[in-house]
Amino acid sequence: MNAFFKVPVPKNEPVKSYAPGSPEREELQAKLAELRSTQVDVPMYIGSEEVRTGNKVEMHPPHDRNHVLGHFHKGDASHVQQAIDAALAAREKWAAMPWEERAAIFLRAAELIAGPYRAEINAATMLAQSKNAFQAEIDAACELIDFFRFNVQYMTEIYADQPPENSPAVWNRLEYRPLEGFVFAITPFNFTSIAANLPGSPALMGNTVVWKAAETEIYSANVIMKIYKAAGLPDGVINLVHVSGPTAGDVIFKHPDFAGLHFTGSTGVFQNLWKEIGNNISRYKSYPRIVGETGGKDFVMVHNSADAKEVAVALARGAFEFQGQKCSAASRAYIPKSMWADVKAHVQQMLSEFKMGPVEDFTNFINAVIDERAFDKISGFIAQAKADGQKIVAGGNYSKEKGYFIEPTIIKASDPKYTTMCEEIFGPVLTLYVYDDDKFEETLDTLDKTSMYALTGSIFGYDRYAVKFACDKLKNAAGNFYINDKPTGAVVGQQPFGGARGSGTNDKAGAKPNLLRWVSMRTIKENFLPPSDYKYPFQQE
Repeated sequence: MNAFFKVPVPKNEPVKSYAPGSPEREELQAKLAELRSTQVDVPMYIGSEEVRTGNKVEMHPPHDRNHVLGHFHKGDASHVQQAIDAALAAREKWAAMPWEERAAIFLRAAELIAGPYRAEINAATMLAQSKNAFQAEIDAACELIDFFRFNVQYMTEIYADQPPENSPAVWNRLEYRPLEGFVFAITPFNFTSIAANLPGSPALMGNTVVWKAAETEIYSANVIMKIYKAAGLPDGVINLVHVSGPTAGDVIFKHPDFAGLHFTGSTGVFQNLWKEIGNNISRYKSYPRIVGETGGKDFVMVHNSADAKEVAVALARGAFEFQGQKCSAASRAYIPKSMWADVKAHVQQMLSEFKMGPVEDFTNFINAVIDERAFDKISGFIAQAKADGQKIVAGGNYSKEKGYFIEPTIIKASDPKYTTMCEEIFGPVLTLYVYDDDKFEETLDTLDKTSMYALTGSIFGYDRYAVKFACDKLKNAAGNFYINDKPTGAVVGQQPFGGARGSGTNDKAGAKPNLLRWVSMRTIKENFLPPSDYKYPFQQE
């Protein structure tokens, strides 16, 4: 085919309301009932095979720990090796696939999610990860659709980026090759869209992938693989294995064809993986690309020129949507003393109206945290804060009798360096510090030096000098910075997401720089009139 193809112009997928009486609400409720009534048997996907080991692990909704959604088949080191072999076997043919054919697969996947698979991927996310209907919609449907559509556009822009100048009788061009080897994708539980995009973006650029999803997200990952297959993704391009992290790492990081890591998870795990890769660097054919988005201790900084109710809404939504289990969730806030009484009254009123319970009841704003380990960690922070005499402004209760439920909790710390102001909690706990109004600049210094992370943060205020000062002072404190808005809710194509410092490599998922990490450029110079004499003019007498 001889043509320069133009792909459809990407647009952000509209978020459906799921209001009472809406067709999407009825469809989603029916799908939830269907999935709850059926136990699924989830295999590993290696090459053309659905691999079942018989070593079955139960899957439960976090909000209903006694209900069984099904089982997944746990693998071992031999399955990791099989996945690597399948990826390498598929690599040459997939890399040679014309870019427009790869684009068509991902564009079809976007349309499948927007249409026939929307209810299923949202319902799976609600059940497996305890997200309410709106949180599932903005994640599993809309953000994932946006990833696929915008990534295709970014891919064409990358390929179109060519040397601007050519010498006489010379043609210079750039070729964007897939990496030489396979990519390893490790994905988290909290976003279905991230789970699909981390293996998907390298695959779009012509790479083949071994994918390990978080155990608590395997139920949704199975739906992702169904969609990839329905979209026409060839066997072996993305291989999904259900193994422990150490089991996967012991095989993958010693393999000479390991070419890249695409990771979202904890900072500690990412640092250990980086160290392991470094220790094995002499084994590899090339220097592996390492792309990671890790932890955060995301902040809301408030100036006394802000509106108290707007601040309270940002805290209520930014800290407690999806139970605070977003990488970007507001986890610490700094409130001027003159505003504290108003902010406190507004936020306490809002939290008193929150309903908490299972996702099947659409009136619930708060659902369960992901598993028992998370429950124990988060509740431990709350218990310690009580023991330490910190003020509990709201919430503070928890129970795992039926599901892993923790009340949205606000702690007022007596010290801006108290534990919960500094450490990542990854749950529905917001710690705030009330500072003297005349110590705004000093508090910015404290904020900047309190945490190793630099993922998201926001400044509230209408004094533009103060806002500008905070923007400059905190320029390295957050990769996604918000003015008069909560620090969550980045949209593909609008706010490329990622942070620096201890929060990752800041390669911006959902943006062109991320896709550039999955290609290796080759410069080609073609000389149409090669010289026939070695001599240069300067040699003349």
